[in-house]
Amino acid sequence: MGEIFVTAMTNMFPQTGHFALAVGGSSNFFEYAVSISPRLFEGLKMTIAMTVCSLILGILVGLLSCFCSISKSFILNKLSGAYLSIIRGTPLMVQATFIYFGLSAALNMPITSFTASIIVLMLNSGAYLSEIFRSGISAINKGQMEAARSLGLPHGVAMRKIILPQAFRIVIPSVTNQFIITLKDTSILSVIGVAEMMRQSQQLIANNFRAFETYAIVAVWYYVLVIILTKLFKLLERRLAN
Repeated sequence: MGEIFVTAMTNMFPQTGHFALAVGGSSNFFEYAVSISPRLFEGLKMTIAMTVCSLILGILVGLLSCFCSISKSFILNKLSGAYLSIIRGTPLMVQATFIYFGLSAALNMPITSFTASIIVLMLNSGAYLSEIFRSGISAINKGQMEAARSLGLPHGVAMRKIILPQAFRIVIPSVTNQFIITLKDTSILSVIGVAEMMRQSQQLIANNFRAFETYAIVAVWYYVLVIILTKLFKLLERRLAN
């Protein structure tokens, strides 16, 4: 019965040509997984580099946008609101293609796919981190800022020394979640030719037509990476809590 099912699926999806191997030939599947691991590892390095660089910059952008949103300046409030509205109201793929194809053409200045990816992920993560930081700061009792000001501390010093350290501890789970979201969002940027894991898998499939196995292997790589990052952030959260 199993052989009939495999044969039927192979006939239904001849473009893969390897459904039978994926289902019935586990040894061949694992051999294939090992054989493509160097290509996927190259994509993994690009994925991690994009995620880390964009999130570091995104934290800076998020803090700046957060300070603008909680400031008493009407102009800064509106600018921050417009930035958040645009980023959250448009798809990541549209932002990527706009910056890589549209903006480079409008400015008559070539932008590499890696640079465009960093800009897109930075702006995208920064918008969500801005709201995360704002909620963390809002969770701190206002009396702490008033007490610091009454002791003669300037507003900036009180924010940096007293409010932000407590707010960062509060928002660690949300920042962890945003880090994972940014990591997974890198796969969308294969549309502009960044050689991350998804792009590498597409190139492999173009050469060998083993879509079922290749995408399954890539999914496992992403899943394992997310699990590892989640464990590391939980360890960091426990250490900061102590």
